[in-house]
Amino acid sequence: MSTDPPEVARVSRREFDALFASVRTWGRWERADRGAWNRVTPDHVLRAAALVRDGRTVSLGLPWNTRPGPDNARPALHYMSDLGDMEPPEPAAYKDFLAVDYHGKAVSHLDALSHIAYRGLLYEGYPARDAFGAAGARFGSVAALGPLVTKGVLLDLPAVLGTDWLEPGRAVRAGDVLAAERALGVGIDDGCAVLLRSGRFRRRRELGPWDVGAAGAGFHVDAVPLLAERAISLLGADGDSDVRPSPVEGLHSPVHALAVAAMGVPLLDNLDLEALSAACAEAGRYEFMIVVTPLDVPGGTGSPVNPVALL
Repeated sequence: MSTDPPEVARVSRREFDALFASVRTWGRWERADRGAWNRVTPDHVLRAAALVRDGRTVSLGLPWNTRPGPDNARPALHYMSDLGDMEPPEPAAYKDFLAVDYHGKAVSHLDALSHIAYRGLLYEGYPARDAFGAAGARFGSVAALGPLVTKGVLLDLPAVLGTDWLEPGRAVRAGDVLAAERALGVGIDDGCAVLLRSGRFRRRRELGPWDVGAAGAGFHVDAVPLLAERAISLLGADGDSDVRPSPVEGLHSPVHALAVAAMGVPLLDNLDLEALSAACAEAGRYEFMIVVTPLDVPGGTGSPVNPVALL
């Protein structure tokens, strides 16, 4: 495997549509707006809990980012709304205000099933034109998901390759996933969460920010059938899971379309996986329990989130 971005195998729209149909899970679950989270049973939670051996916790969320940059076109807001002078004295109260347009490249967040439509249809074939109103999504809201506790697997590609990061534009293909499983001693199985580390934030710290919407390491669509076959519940990355530029004609985020709209798999975008990489290397294992607790936002298409890995 190489860290550099070779010419990415191109995929036609016809080929992509066939791939979409092959991984689609519509009609599988009674609670369709929970999608692949329906796979996670109490037994999955207990098996995940058995992976906690050292009692170590690792936060996977980025700091709240209020600074504009090439990878943060819409900075989050944070300001003080009460400096202890708004109420009667003793005890003094200090309050602040938070707001964020989180679907982007700078905030760690979860994409719910209402976030992505393909050819006018959300997951389960729900027409996007009927799904939204002034109060948000009528189908696939983040509020339908609830918390997730399951086994997590870190596909640490730079660790496998002996490098610091994957260069922007490097596509992670099915063969790379299989090679990473072997090298890291992990198994992607039903109900688990798969996290891809490209080393984006190490590269950012050392070389500075860049427009990750134009060039970023991530999955090629040919890796998705393997993930579908393994029946995962969640997919995440330190990017947004899609390699960029997109290899698919006319589609800017094909992995989003396959995971969310076809498979019903929510996505975690913009995770900081550097501390988890170090913790896994120190522990000598790349499997752990992961806890994801999105905000309960009725009608929301996702949520800022700070997932936690436990080793």
